[in-house]
This record gives sequence, structure tokens and C-alpha cells, in this order.
Amino acid sequence: MVSLLILCSSIFSSYAANADNDDIIKIEADSISDKSSKFPYKQLIIPATLMAYGAVETTLAPNKKLLNYAIGHEVITHQPEKFQIDDITQYVPAASVYALNLAGIKGKNNFKDRTIILGLSALFTAASVNSIKYTAKVERPDKSANNSFPSGHTAVAFMGAEFLWQEYKDVSIWYGIAGYTIAAGTGIFRIYNNKHWVGDVAFGAGLGILSTKVAYWIYPYIEQKISKNNRDKKNMSLLPFYNGQQGGLSFSIQI
Repeated sequence: MVSLLILCSSIFSSYAANADNDDIIKIEADSISDKSSKFPYKQLIIPATLMAYGAVETTLAPNKKLLNYAIGHEVITHQPEKFQIDDITQYVPAASVYALNLAGIKGKNNFKDRTIILGLSALFTAASVNSIKYTAKVERPDKSANNSFPSGHTAVAFMGAEFLWQEYKDVSIWYGIAGYTIAAGTGIFRIYNNKHWVGDVAFGAGLGILSTKVAYWIYPYIEQKISKNNRDKKNMSLLPFYNGQQGGLSFSIQI
């Protein structure tokens, strides 16, 4: 369990170490205010590494005694008392963004923008997790179901942690550290409660981070499209008419 704690707790420190200094002092390409088309490939390193590691652990688990076996065997053998706190902590990082705003600590985006971004992140996370779960059909450690890989709780927790990081990294990096610590704890408890393997948690963590990043990358284009449509609607009108004998629709456009 010590080795697992080191693995999970290193996720944020590793992520921060690979981030550019600009991540801390200014809004980068994933910010809504930056319309640059340059794709931030460096930001894929951490989620891709986590997902690759989780996939390798899961793929090799039947024949190789890696962390999946070592940690899982310890939990199964000793059967520690379960703590279902992970059912709650998975939502804490994302909820913290709204709690901080209510406390008067403003983040990067307004309520509408951040809520749409969170909605997109949740959509990507749910679609990806469930698609993989019911395709891979990996048995849970407690043998309760064949939908262990990846961990949905962990994906949601890290999705929220990245959301918290993106919204408050320009205010203080400690908000992001706190969010990632809670997310890592959620992953640890999923294993401790014998619900997931290490590979499930690692892949879920990477998937959650990636889902939020994708949401931040694409939202500026969605927002531009919405704004354009709203402007177009102001210059166009479609009205019904009836003159006593004939009816129809009249269309006008202001040039």
C-alpha cells in the first residue's frame, strides 16, 4: 500500500513539474480568452502516461505479477474494514470551484462558462468510462461485476481536480494541489475497498484529466459558434402572417 500511495501522490507533482511556468502566471492556450489554434501537446504527457501505465497493468495482469497483483493480493488477503468515503470525495474537487466562488474567490471563468466546461468534461468522462468498461469487461477484485476497468470514481475525481486546477492555477497552485490530493485519495480508497485494481485507477486518473483538458480546448470554438449564431439571430427574423385570406411566414434579414 505504501508503493501505491507514492504512485498516486506523485501524479500532481509530476504534472506540475512538466507544466510550463506560464501555467502558473498566465492564462494559456486552453483558456477561453486565447483563440490560438496551436495545440498544447505537452499537456498530453501526464494523462497519456497514466492511461498507458493503466492499460499495461491491466493487459499484463493475468500473467505478470505487477502492482495490480501485489496491491490487490494484499487487500484481498487482509480484507481491511471498508470506508465508503470515496463515494463522496469523487465530487469534492469540482464542487470546490463553486464553493470558492461563493466565498468570493474568483477563478478564471464566469459561472456560465465554467459550468458548460464542467458539463463537457463530465460528458466526455462518462461516455469514455462506460464505453471502455463494457468493452473491456475486466472483473472487479471483489468479483462483484465485470466492469472494473477503468475506475469511474477516480476518473470523476481527477476530472474535477483538473477543473479546479484550471480555474484557480492563476490564483494559487495550492488549490490545485489540494484537489489532486483528494483525487489521489479517492483512487486509493477504491483499491483499499477492493473495488478496483491499480491499473483501473491509473487509467481512470489519466482519462479524467484528459476529459477536462479537451473540454477547455474545444470550448472557445463552441463559445465562438454560439456568439456568431446569436449575432446572426439579431439580424434575421422569421414571422408568421395572416391577411384574412392567406397565411404564411415572412423572412427578413438586415444587411
